[in-house]
Amino acid sequence: MRVIRSRTRPGLLRVEVIGHALAFAPRPETRALWDRSIAIGFAIGSACFLVGPFPGFAQLVGPGADAAVFFAGSIFFTFAAFLEAREGTVRLGRWASDPSWWSAAVQFLGTLFFNVSTFTAMLDGLSSEQTNKLVWAPDVFGSACFLVSGVLAYQVASGGRLRPATRDRDWTMAAINLLGCVLFGVSAVASFVVPSTGSILDLAAANWTTALGALCFLVGSLMLLAPEDQDRSQGSAASP
Repeated sequence: MRVIRSRTRPGLLRVEVIGHALAFAPRPETRALWDRSIAIGFAIGSACFLVGPFPGFAQLVGPGADAAVFFAGSIFFTFAAFLEAREGTVRLGRWASDPSWWSAAVQFLGTLFFNVSTFTAMLDGLSSEQTNKLVWAPDVFGSACFLVSGVLAYQVASGGRLRPATRDRDWTMAAINLLGCVLFGVSAVASFVVPSTGSILDLAAANWTTALGALCFLVGSLMLLAPEDQDRSQGSAASP
């Protein structure tokens, strides 16, 4: 998800939209490898969250393996988000007041919540109350972090407007990833376990919004892998 009209700081870096947050691209000699590492991490994590919710997949591999797929996906998310946050911290000055740094940092925090949620989901014998406390609550916090991160990224990409005058590739990627964040938030709410029945509030909605949100993140990750000359040509052809 390479930004064509990049926002630069002299002598530092170029800000790029990656995943659903912002990334801080290293200098040109290492940027390509760095971009691919982040993109692949997000792509694998997104693929895990895309296939995991499908009932047919869960029946094929079993509930234990299905839960492990979600956990593996969260680890890849954390890996990619860590690279973003680290690069921004090391290279970006005045980070405390920079929304792009906060976007990457909040995203990384959200992935840690997902690590907790998906790991505890692999445990057997949890009561409804324990599931809500150990699985659902971290999931909600993680989804909230993703949503905040996505909003910050969209704000930077759109120049602070709801719809920018020029809807370029940068804006398109930020919009797609923000949609993924919203869908993950819906999924988190829908996955609440009703204590009186022990059933998920809306299993179908939780599954579909998880898969669709992951699809948005996967599209964003694949856009990052697009050749730079293709990015440039598409960016120059963007229409208002």
